[in-house]
Amino acid sequence: MTHTALIVEDEIFVALDLERILEDAGYRVAAIAADAETALEAAPGCRFAFVDVNLRDGATGPAIAERIARDYGVKVVFVTANPGQITNRDAALGYVRKPFNEEAILAAAYTATQADGITAEGNLDFVQWSATSPTGNDGALPAG
Repeated sequence: MTHTALIVEDEIFVALDLERILEDAGYRVAAIAADAETALEAAPGCRFAFVDVNLRDGATGPAIAERIARDYGVKVVFVTANPGQITNRDAALGYVRKPFNEEAILAAAYTATQADGITAEGNLDFVQWSATSPTGNDGALPAG
């Protein structure tokens, strides 16, 4: 079964790199959205989304993540150079810091498409938040 992704990113070369990584791995990309309006239109039917924090219409990524997770059940992973700007961790599985590598993106995609509790093992570039307990650092746990 092909899982469908949404890419919410306003930097076109970053978005195209994400699209290439996902499509080469067998995922389908429904859309690349550079702002909230486009992201919300494209979200229905997507299984997961990679969402930047700062977009063409401002720092709207966290609000987009919250909405698509709540309204459409989309699993969200932030892809950002500024993880400190993520205001609502409950809306996402975690984040991949820019600049990213292919392995981190694929680890995050794998985690987003698996049953609850299954994570990508051994990739420290995908930071997954614990749903049950804080860690004492920034509240994040490395996947694996």
